[in-house]
Amino acid sequence: MEALRASSVPSLSNIPKALHQSTFFKPKLINFQSSPFIPSLSFSSTYLKITSTPFKVFTLSSPTSSSSTVSTENTPPPPEPELETEIKDEKFDWFSEWYPIMPLCDLDKRVPHGKKVLGLDIVVWWDKNESSWKVFDDACPHRLAPLSDGRIDKSGRLQCAYHGWCFNGSGHCKLIPQAAPDGPPVHTSKKACVGVYPSCVQHDIVWFWPNKDPEYKDIVKKKTPPYIPELDDPSLTKWFGNRDFPYGYEVLIENLLDPAHVPYAHYGIIQAPPPKVKIDREGGKPIELGVKQLDINGFIGKAEWGGGNFIAPYIYHAYLDPTADLVKESPSSSGNNAAQIFFGQKLEKPKVLFTFFCVPVSPGNSRLIWCFPNYFGGWIEKFIPKWMFHIGIDLVVQDSDLYLLHVEERKIMDAGPANWQNACFVPTTSDAFVFGFRRWMNKYTGGQVNWGGKFSGTLPPTPPREQLMDRYWSHVVNCKSCNYAYKSLNTLEVSLQVITIVSIGIVAATKQGVMSAAARTMVVSMAIVCFVASRWLAHFIYKNFHYHDHNHSFH
Repeated sequence: MEALRASSVPSLSNIPKALHQSTFFKPKLINFQSSPFIPSLSFSSTYLKITSTPFKVFTLSSPTSSSSTVSTENTPPPPEPELETEIKDEKFDWFSEWYPIMPLCDLDKRVPHGKKVLGLDIVVWWDKNESSWKVFDDACPHRLAPLSDGRIDKSGRLQCAYHGWCFNGSGHCKLIPQAAPDGPPVHTSKKACVGVYPSCVQHDIVWFWPNKDPEYKDIVKKKTPPYIPELDDPSLTKWFGNRDFPYGYEVLIENLLDPAHVPYAHYGIIQAPPPKVKIDREGGKPIELGVKQLDINGFIGKAEWGGGNFIAPYIYHAYLDPTADLVKESPSSSGNNAAQIFFGQKLEKPKVLFTFFCVPVSPGNSRLIWCFPNYFGGWIEKFIPKWMFHIGIDLVVQDSDLYLLHVEERKIMDAGPANWQNACFVPTTSDAFVFGFRRWMNKYTGGQVNWGGKFSGTLPPTPPREQLMDRYWSHVVNCKSCNYAYKSLNTLEVSLQVITIVSIGIVAATKQGVMSAAARTMVVSMAIVCFVASRWLAHFIYKNFHYHDHNHSFH
């Protein structure tokens, strides 16, 4: 673990302090396009220095009278001057980064796990001989059957379920059952080996490097996954979770970077401090956000409540700053700060609220791994099981805005990812983080994920709504706690049905006079209660582990 802490990405422990001490510019408007009715806006750059390190703060210059009358609707923003520390035409390499696969808490050492990351089909399995997690190509070299549907044999090797070929932790084939014992050792051929990806464990998450070339075998010694000190703090309780989504990585990150949608898309689910002037039922209000120090590694975001850092290409790390008085608008919360509003306690230093890992899976598909470090959750976990928390989280990350984002992505693709600034109108500072992310994508990645030539970029067709918003395959099967609860509740439902049937059978088979009227009434009552309970439980299971529709008109 000490080696992993020497990450190539700078530690974030001092970022809140730096943000608080530095000058910050809050733009009044953010606009990608102009029209005869909307003044045109252009970008200018301001250079500041903190400990002699140059960075850029994005502001919006005031329009001139002439520019406000000239339509530049399809004209992209003017180019910005290059930073002294930037490399001209610097491009982000998607295949030279560590990617998170799954939290350890949701991986079972007894079985292999099939996943897709960056368009690559991989299998994650526990090698008990080396006491480490391994990441292989999810294809047996024999006939390309998925190794994730295989098993771990008694010798601790990964065995293909199709013909029984076995592989050790180095990817070498150790057994071909069909090969004659006295024949040539065909299992030693290089063609019999399975592709192995470099892997490691950090922050209780399994990571892999998406390149099987032998030169990257020890890449962890040169470059490690992004290190976030709070996720290694033993005094913090860490709540992990994961979910797959039927929309792409770009839309997933944008949604997390957008606090303005919360009171609307999640109305009645998430409570926010009330604004001073409530202009509608939901209580939306202007949100002052800004982006600075945007480079190939991401950007630093600053908000009135704290901030959020985008660590390219997939981490959004948000925190509260107790020096920011979020609730000054609320007369009922005078003297409190953001930490007191959310947690009922005073925070003496910035504490991380959320760490999100947004994994690109394939076009139109993404995976979210979240970790909520906190100082108050240890005792809660002793009394409330993890799956109950996930039911509440599902209402937010799954039900209330999933369909909106799925449709939104298709409209963006129709316009073309490079034309996002023309298709979307983002005139307020509440979109600053989203704008910063899209600017990073356009500047360093050409506006899209590099899938290594595996996909044409076409999105998969939209399935029926019930399948689109399915909870079981997108989360339950990949979460130990929810999967255990699902199986246990189903067992309980079946038991209640059995009790109902047996009770009715006893009453029907018992002759009149053998059982007293009171006993007969009690058995019938128990049958009715068990039947009603089984029906209620069936509805509960379906609604919380399969499909829960969300109609915004009735919320």
